[in-house]
Amino acid sequence: MSLISTAPVGLVAAIHSYILVLECFLWTTPRGRKTFRLTPEFAQQTRTLAANQGLYNGFLAAGLIWGLLHPDAGVGRQIKLFFLGCVATAGVVGAVTAKRAILYVQTVPALVA
Repeated sequence: MSLISTAPVGLVAAIHSYILVLECFLWTTPRGRKTFRLTPEFAQQTRTLAANQGLYNGFLAAGLIWGLLHPDAGVGRQIKLFFLGCVATAGVVGAVTAKRAILYVQTVPALVA
């Protein structure tokens, strides 16, 4: 598998790993609150929901990493395409329901990969 096809998928996996960390572990910290523009009170009230969201982002990252590491390149490609489709879909839903910027952070990188 070439670096040209591997690097974008790895980047999308890295983005979703970082989102997992932000949502699961840093949600109520100054960094998490600044990233998501949250008040301390709202961050505290929604930390359980954020942890759940973060876990789903972690599953997306894990699926992409699985696809990158799969020993059968054909199967790995199918796995990557499935999870990239999931990322792109989640980005569209997030852009429509939460914040338009999600389209550029999630969907565009998935489509490029």
